[in-house]
Amino acid sequence: MTPTLVRQHLPHAGSVPRVDLRARARDWSEIQERMLVPLYEAVYERLEVGPATRLLGLGCGSGLSLLMAAARGAAVTGVDVSPERMTLARERLLPETPGPRARPDIRLVDGSPRDTAVPGAPGYTLVTAFEPIGCLAGDSEGLGGLLTEAAPLARRGAAVVLAGWGPPERCATASVMRVATKLAEPLRHSGSWRPACRDDLEDVAQRAGLKPDGSGRVACPFGYADVDSAVRGLKSTGLFDAAMTATDQVQVDKELTEALHPHQRQDGTVWMPNVFRYLIARTP
Repeated sequence: MTPTLVRQHLPHAGSVPRVDLRARARDWSEIQERMLVPLYEAVYERLEVGPATRLLGLGCGSGLSLLMAAARGAAVTGVDVSPERMTLARERLLPETPGPRARPDIRLVDGSPRDTAVPGAPGYTLVTAFEPIGCLAGDSEGLGGLLTEAAPLARRGAAVVLAGWGPPERCATASVMRVATKLAEPLRHSGSWRPACRDDLEDVAQRAGLKPDGSGRVACPFGYADVDSAVRGLKSTGLFDAAMTATDQVQVDKELTEALHPHQRQDGTVWMPNVFRYLIARTP
């Protein structure tokens, strides 16, 4: 087939393998997150994000999407449950000392959407959930909970953007993701990969009480300097956690390396064309 393969951090069942969370967050920030830049740009351009925008980024990760919105003049608030990712977001967005780079209209909040509420503050005009769903069984339930918390913080009629994987036949990374399914099969839990469904985004929006109001597709190819970078980037998404729990990291690395071989070019780089879909919904 984010998710860019995308970092998956929405809650899902099953135990979590022992990993270096700081290293994983760094791999996400330095390797994987940039893959979603075309998605961010397409959404911001379509919604004319600018100085009048008050944006709430759900699962903001290490903050690249927020940085791009802030560069357009938007006031941004990001929330994430990962302290490791939020540390990187603060390095990116919040200078340590006051100065010309300081932006009082940038906030980063550890926790859940409700933790971003400020009494008396105007409602958000845009809520984004850029981490693509549609590749883990059960990932839509986690996103639905976040949207239900966030919707009351937004203005009436505010745009809410959801993202998801495109059809498997349009996502070269889908063949690589099947490694996660094969290795995680013994666990048979909701963290296993599954192909995206056509109405995933609409179903989540409607369950959260949002009204769909347009959609689009964006090409987000995954490009890596070499196979090692590709393996590190893909694992930083969390989509292979179930596979590592069922087997071990060495086995996952081996299987991933083999699955990536058809996508490796003569110069050693790895290239996988993908299409992601986004939905624009509105708060009641």
